[in-house]
Amino acid sequence: MEEIIHFYHTNDLHSHLENWPRIQQFLLERKKWHQDVKEEVFVLDIGDHADRWHPFTEGLLGKGNVRLLNEANYDYVTIGNNEGITLPFNGLETLYNEANFQVLVANLYYQNGERPHWALPHTIYTTKQGTNIAFIGVTAYFKQFYETLGWKLTDPFEELAIQIEKVKQDADVIVLLSHLGLSDDERIAELFPDITVIFGGHTHHILHEGRIVNKSMLCGAGKFGMYVGHVELKLKLDSVPVIRNLKARLYDTNELPEAKNEKELIASYIHEGNEKLDDFVTELEEPMPVDWFTSNKLIELLCESLREWCEADCAFLNAGLLLEGLPKGPVTERDLHRICPHPINPCLVTLKGSELKEVLLQSLNEEWPHIPLKGLGFRGKIIGKMVYDRVHFQKETGSLTQIFINGKELEPKKNYKLAIPDMFTFGHFFPEIRRSTTKKYYMPEFLRDLLKHKLSKDHVN
Repeated sequence: MEEIIHFYHTNDLHSHLENWPRIQQFLLERKKWHQDVKEEVFVLDIGDHADRWHPFTEGLLGKGNVRLLNEANYDYVTIGNNEGITLPFNGLETLYNEANFQVLVANLYYQNGERPHWALPHTIYTTKQGTNIAFIGVTAYFKQFYETLGWKLTDPFEELAIQIEKVKQDADVIVLLSHLGLSDDERIAELFPDITVIFGGHTHHILHEGRIVNKSMLCGAGKFGMYVGHVELKLKLDSVPVIRNLKARLYDTNELPEAKNEKELIASYIHEGNEKLDDFVTELEEPMPVDWFTSNKLIELLCESLREWCEADCAFLNAGLLLEGLPKGPVTERDLHRICPHPINPCLVTLKGSELKEVLLQSLNEEWPHIPLKGLGFRGKIIGKMVYDRVHFQKETGSLTQIFINGKELEPKKNYKLAIPDMFTFGHFFPEIRRSTTKKYYMPEFLRDLLKHKLSKDHVN
């Protein structure tokens, strides 16, 4: 006898809902197709389905994304860092209240050591022909960020070892939902050969036909809903099910049939989100334009509010963080979300004066303003000019001579508190900041929340 089992998977949609109607239509049709011929079928999401750059996700705090997953008849999902650390504690705690699917996250706990009531570390599903499939979920190890928000996060490799030990005696097939990234998935395959399939995300990798590592099939469907993944598993049913064939492929969303009322649906997501973001912030008597290559009042206000929020000695950020300016007249939360959609938090880092000098000199790189930037929470286009608060550069004959912090010459041995967008602590922008052990992240506030506070407080005109 033979059993055929199908797994359809998505990952890292990041609220690119322009692709969603086709994905939903495809998944519903495929699920019905397999069920009609008595084949087992599962639909999985590997995290970062929600992203607060989109008004639908921002306005409904991710609950609209859960509704979409329900409507597409998903079975199991894990969380990505966008679900896990861009929502306040209660936002994640209540995110899945209406979910019709099972959330799997083995390495997430409350701070008291108990597991969230809305998630399981693993589950075992028994098919109609008696095959036991264990599903396990793990999410990226952003320990400091989860702890700042009030959660406890454990090492996913340590947790995975525990969960596999629990299920391997009963499971004929082990499936992992991994929002860890491709390199970690490859390491998992080497360490845990009992895993049959690793459905991956986080690093947006594209594996058109999967990749066999050790004894596991690795899968990844890119990002933004550009692809939907499909794995077909064929088992020979003897006394113990034996894998006969394992085949993976990706479906290009652009090549899927257009969904019914597709344009109307996409527009409705934006409209529904925007309706939730109509709260009044302030009234502007004059417009506040934005230019990515020069300093302007609005970006200077954001930089000042960043320093004040973090109670820092000085601050700097990049003008590309503001995508547009604000017109004259009433300003709403929708406007602030439109011009500053990034899930970027304030960060305070303490540096010696000598380290701060090096960072500030690096920030003057003339090439940076024009450099395109993707990832690290940034949802804009280019870095833009650096803008400073309480930092002054004094030059003579074109060469830098002195740096002043709040009117006083920078002292190499003195400790300074510098406020920055958290994205400057990642990547390779500033090695001194990346290496620092004194970083403090302010969560769950985003930069647009600071701008809202500043505008509504000062009634800037």
